[in-house]
Amino acid sequence: MSNSNSIFTFFTIFFISIHVISGTTITMINKCTHPIWPGIQPGSGHPVLARGGFKLPPKKSYTLPLPPGWSGRLWGREGCAFDASGRGKCVTGDCGGALFCNGAGGAPPATLAEITLTAEQDFYDVSLVDGYNLPIAITPFKGTGKCMYAGCVSDLNMMCPVGLQVRSHDKRRVVACKSACSAFNSPRFCCTGSFGNPQTCKPTAYSRIFKVACPRAYSYAYDDPTSIATCTGASYLLTFCPHH
Repeated sequence: MSNSNSIFTFFTIFFISIHVISGTTITMINKCTHPIWPGIQPGSGHPVLARGGFKLPPKKSYTLPLPPGWSGRLWGREGCAFDASGRGKCVTGDCGGALFCNGAGGAPPATLAEITLTAEQDFYDVSLVDGYNLPIAITPFKGTGKCMYAGCVSDLNMMCPVGLQVRSHDKRRVVACKSACSAFNSPRFCCTGSFGNPQTCKPTAYSRIFKVACPRAYSYAYDDPTSIATCTGASYLLTFCPHH
């Protein structure tokens, strides 16, 4: 009797573990030459994952299980310094001076990875609508459907127009590139007011720079719908500085 029970227990544990393993995950890998502090902000009504942020040293990875139906955004913070209590700040992508963003979003400009899981298929994209701070890419694996790569692997800081540049404290280098919306705050660049629909909000000279450099990323609010990728039953690899 005890033997059959132990076999039953084994198979129960086995199938539970298989079920856990087969769930959707996102693996973040840091291929930058410096540390990154990923930030994770859930969509409204969704749980905060991994306390909303952590440190990821170069060449390290971190795998995060995603709950069914989860929606949210992820980004990389750079140049962070935190004390023992987790207070401090980041040069780019800061979420209110905390190591654990705990549901808070990152200060623009920051390159965003956005993902929404549904029972039918997942939707994911890389967005430059809030500006750019570092190259990132999303690659699905083990999924079915189109399952395209999405991302911005070019270094936009190298080609950022002067009016959009965010410079380091010593002014020697560009650490991020603002969106035209946040730089100039005009309806034409922000797709607001009379420009608040796809018919009137068109690409600008600034968004075209982003789009040419990163054709597989959103360059402004009403960018070509091909910027959104879809996949079914996949897990995801989010790479910071993919070409390093």
